[in-house]
Amino acid sequence: MRVVIVDESSSLGEIARRVLSSVGATTTLAGSLHELSLAFDARRAPDLLIVNVTNGLTGREVAARVERSGYRGRVLAFVDALDDDRIQSLTQLPHVDCVARPSSSALLEQVLTQALRAARSPVERSPAPIPPAYHGIIGESPQIAEIFARITKVAVGDVNVCIHGESGTGKELIARAIHYASPRRDRPLITLDCTTIPEGLMESHLFGHVKGAFTGATEHREGVFALAHTGTLFIDELGELSPRLQAKLLRVIQSREFCKVGGTKAIRTDIRLITATNKDLRAAVAQGTFREDLYYRVAVFMIKVPPLRERIEDIPRLVDHFLQRFGSLYGKRVTRVAPATLRRMMTLPWPGNIRQLENFLEQAVVLAEGDTLTDRDLFAGEFSNGAAAPAPVPAGLFEAGLPMSEVERRHILRTLHKVHGNRTEAARLLQISVRCLQYKLKAYGRDVDATTGPDRGLVPSA
Repeated sequence: MRVVIVDESSSLGEIARRVLSSVGATTTLAGSLHELSLAFDARRAPDLLIVNVTNGLTGREVAARVERSGYRGRVLAFVDALDDDRIQSLTQLPHVDCVARPSSSALLEQVLTQALRAARSPVERSPAPIPPAYHGIIGESPQIAEIFARITKVAVGDVNVCIHGESGTGKELIARAIHYASPRRDRPLITLDCTTIPEGLMESHLFGHVKGAFTGATEHREGVFALAHTGTLFIDELGELSPRLQAKLLRVIQSREFCKVGGTKAIRTDIRLITATNKDLRAAVAQGTFREDLYYRVAVFMIKVPPLRERIEDIPRLVDHFLQRFGSLYGKRVTRVAPATLRRMMTLPWPGNIRQLENFLEQAVVLAEGDTLTDRDLFAGEFSNGAAAPAPVPAGLFEAGLPMSEVERRHILRTLHKVHGNRTEAARLLQISVRCLQYKLKAYGRDVDATTGPDRGLVPSA
């Protein structure tokens, strides 16, 4: 894969060069149109042409040089604004994506990876939807079959989709499958994880900002709504948005317009919105922490992802997949898990879901000495440092005849385990105060983190 990058300033070009080289692309950095002509003449035409359009390097000049060369491949152009008159000539090229210049290196990497993936495919794509399983969704259980069916139905339109499931269940894979099976599959897919961005910077990441909008805003930057224009925007962990930003997001969904932070000009946006959350948004609406009107806007079509413990028949296929991946990665010929060990794995609750299973098997492959994993390999890695392996799912947790005090005790401890010992989060879910929770734990003799070991087999450890 050969990529030519045209950038007068070289700042964006150097970052793009590092990112693309790290994934195996051969890159050539041209600092002017003359160097671009030399790049065209010196070797075969590039598979992808990336251009940083600036005041000194206009879209009109780039378009003229590209047409003169006879190049018919894909072009990715970074521009200051999507409605800039200077890029009109550029947009008339047969296979061009004009993208607002990203606001961070992480967003730039997303755009470059997406462009490289598109360039590796034929320019004229087949209209048939791409099978969802192609994007890493593995399983044959009835629950996964139902998810495949829902993806196929919803992908063809532009309806907003909300994916609900515990952490580690593969919600982002489902979002990607929807995008790549949709008519927008040749357009950008931009991801924003609400848990990784400080509250004070979230609005800028969403909508971009103008120069001088706040301390440190030394230049104009675009947000994810501009970067995802004509494509798909995936907002992960939507339930973490503050009420103020929920209101702003609602206005954008309703009007299809937004303003940059510090700006006054309304900017049109054409996106397909997919969101994901590990929270029960209906419960959050009832508690007043999530706007009801926003809920009905984002959850037009719901996809619920079951936890791994509810589709244990998919574990063998997932195990085979991860063994193949990590065996190749670490140069190990690990081909199977001993039958008894696999049966034991299928009795575990896997509170971290597929992500936990993945980490579990990666460590086991690193430690493995033969081609078959046994209990010694699987339960001597992550869980050898003073922590126990996940305990089997207990039967009869709330069997008839239990005193209410015991039902409450078990429920509290399992909730605390679910949130990995976070007492503030556990108290929120239980709808009691942190002080009340601490009082109850002290009464149970649990002054330490309730997730550090099994509680007589009732609370599985992770």
